[in-house]
Amino acid sequence: MSLRSGGRQLSFELLAGAGDLTADDADDISPRSLPDTTSDGQRRRRRRSKRKRGFRSPPIDEAASEGEQPRGEGGGDAAAAFRITDLRSAVETVCESSEPERSAASCVSYVGVELRQRTVSRGERVLAASAEDGASSCGSSTRESAAAAAVAADVAAAAWRPEANGGVKKKLEKEESLDWEKYMKENSNILGEVERIDNSPFSYFLGELYGGNSLRSTIAVGNEKKRQRVYNTMFHVPWRCERLIVAGFFVCLDSFLSLLTIMPARIVVTIWRVLKTRKFRRPNAADLSDYGCFIVLALGVASLQMIDISLIYHVIRGQGTIKLYVVYNVLEIFDKLCQSFGEDVLQVLFNSAEGLSVCSTDNVTFELMRFLLDEAIAVVAFVVHSFVLLAQAITLSTCIIAHNNALLALLVSNNFAEIKSNVFKRVSKENLHNLVYYDIIERFHITAFLLFVLAQNILEAEGPWFDSFLINASLVFLCEVLIDAIKHSFLAKFNEIKPVAYSEFLEDLCKQILNDKPDDRQKDLTFIPLAPACVVIRVSTPVYATLLPAGPFIWRIFWILLWSVLTYFMLAIFKILVGLILRCLANCSEKIISCGA
Repeated sequence: MSLRSGGRQLSFELLAGAGDLTADDADDISPRSLPDTTSDGQRRRRRRSKRKRGFRSPPIDEAASEGEQPRGEGGGDAAAAFRITDLRSAVETVCESSEPERSAASCVSYVGVELRQRTVSRGERVLAASAEDGASSCGSSTRESAAAAAVAADVAAAAWRPEANGGVKKKLEKEESLDWEKYMKENSNILGEVERIDNSPFSYFLGELYGGNSLRSTIAVGNEKKRQRVYNTMFHVPWRCERLIVAGFFVCLDSFLSLLTIMPARIVVTIWRVLKTRKFRRPNAADLSDYGCFIVLALGVASLQMIDISLIYHVIRGQGTIKLYVVYNVLEIFDKLCQSFGEDVLQVLFNSAEGLSVCSTDNVTFELMRFLLDEAIAVVAFVVHSFVLLAQAITLSTCIIAHNNALLALLVSNNFAEIKSNVFKRVSKENLHNLVYYDIIERFHITAFLLFVLAQNILEAEGPWFDSFLINASLVFLCEVLIDAIKHSFLAKFNEIKPVAYSEFLEDLCKQILNDKPDDRQKDLTFIPLAPACVVIRVSTPVYATLLPAGPFIWRIFWILLWSVLTYFMLAIFKILVGLILRCLANCSEKIISCGA
């Protein structure tokens, strides 16, 4: 940077002339030339504001006012040649004089060092500007130049000291912090004590021995929630699920006994009333529903009577073991399809019965035809369902009687296929509700199949057979209970369903038993005992036939009626006991559940 006025002396010439001052001259310095704190502060603020605005005020030509030599024309060239080395030489000349001058020179030296650092970091342009500021601050006399140099030193120190702005210090600290090797040498234990690992097998074994179980390092430690989840899977869900299935089983049994006892009694009472009054009245919806169910039951039993059970038995027994349980699984699938379709068919039949009972005289023919059509569809549907159940019972009987572990293969394949098809699926609470009801109906169907096996053993078995029958029947029931427990435990675990859900299902079942919710039938256990009743009647008829004595036809009719009445009374008593027990248990369970809630 070139000097602004060429007629002014350079700062190093002033510093060089300061060496000719004597001590006496130093004593004659006026107080006006000494630096003042207030003026220094004002001068500093003035310079900072000027630097911020980007221009310099013209320096005061103190040398010209005191009669010093005017600047030459070549001042710009001399300023261009101004360097730090010249400044240092001028400072050394000044420092050879008196103590005040030495102190001023030391300040100027400090300014030179700062200027040099500034030159390195900011460039020669900034250094020339600082040199010009330092030169302009010097006076004509040596003491004034020393005072100006001190002021310039204070300004430079305040402006460019590393502690003032923190830029250089932060940069140096950052560069030192990035020196990873130096940092690791100084902090060798930053990652903990590093010991040399002995790679010998014995040392490795000892390390594993004293290090504890390796599974603990791979499995997180559980909490009370995990503990409760384990207990739910092992104890709470199986217990509540089995309690619900047992209660539902007795509900199905009550419905089955009602079909065999209440429905015939209602039909007999209706016929007796017509014969007694000799007046035919249009039956109501309940009576028409009873007539329709009785017709379906009678035609279903008659259709199954025409089927040769021994022929089907030998056809199924002639198959291999693998084909045997495949046939059973196929029949089970058709059983569930027939259950779903039979429910819809029976609802349509009851709707037709209600429409026929309340229709006007003009629409009687139409309603009657629709009722008969729905009755025919119901007969076909339940006859097919009865045949499916009969074939399934014959297959189970074949597996039990066979001596090649066919029953075990059947149970393993069927039950674990059921687990595979249900456990690993996302199931909602409503779907789980329906799934429990399917398991209840399946449990009742298995009971009907075992009754069929018992009847077949009574008719055809030779030698001691009852012990083996009990063992096989117990095995079938235990496997069914175990598979249901496993299935529902893991369904509840995978779908995060709490055991209290099964208590809610039981509460709905208790309300169904007590008829507390006649308007809400969506959560009821829907069991249609028509097809199982057809199978049981079909397999029990030959057993009763063996009890009839030989004799005339009228005598045989008498024994048939006698056994029928005895059987009916036995079933009626059983129905009363089951119904009363169910009502008592429903009341107790509802109170317990309400208290627990």
